[in-house]
Amino acid sequence: MPDDAPALARVHVTSWSETYQGLMPDGFLAAMTGKARRERRQIMWRQLLETQQQDVLVALAGGEVVGFVSGGLTSFTGYDAELLTLYVLRSAQGVGLGRALVAGLAQVLATRGHRSMMLWVLDTNPTRAFYEHLGGLMIAEKTEVVLGGELREVAYGWAELGTLL
Repeated sequence: MPDDAPALARVHVTSWSETYQGLMPDGFLAAMTGKARRERRQIMWRQLLETQQQDVLVALAGGEVVGFVSGGLTSFTGYDAELLTLYVLRSAQGVGLGRALVAGLAQVLATRGHRSMMLWVLDTNPTRAFYEHLGGLMIAEKTEVVLGGELREVAYGWAELGTLL
């Protein structure tokens, strides 16, 4: 629902601050986590929810959004869907929300006729182990130039969504 946009923006920006400190150039991270960025993320999420360009699932704790996942079509050769975002606040991690969100997205994508899924993750992000634990296989690497440096990312893929259900 479009009304979830402020909560998604809050979790999105907060998770960036919690997760990427020390893993990304400081200037880039500051640009991605400031008040203006939260406002832009809110607009972005409202538009995505209104147009239904992505499937979005949220995790709640105490009536508050503490995590979310989104996914949709991909142009990555050999895969027909992409997990685009997965963020869970640090305070809500370790209780299975990430696994449940990924499984939920895989279920939604499967009902839409998708058979496979991939994602990109920062190569220094410790959550890589999470994706490997879920059976993801590393399928590609890329480097992006950002403010203050470069980011190296790796792609993980699941040839069959059923392995995530």
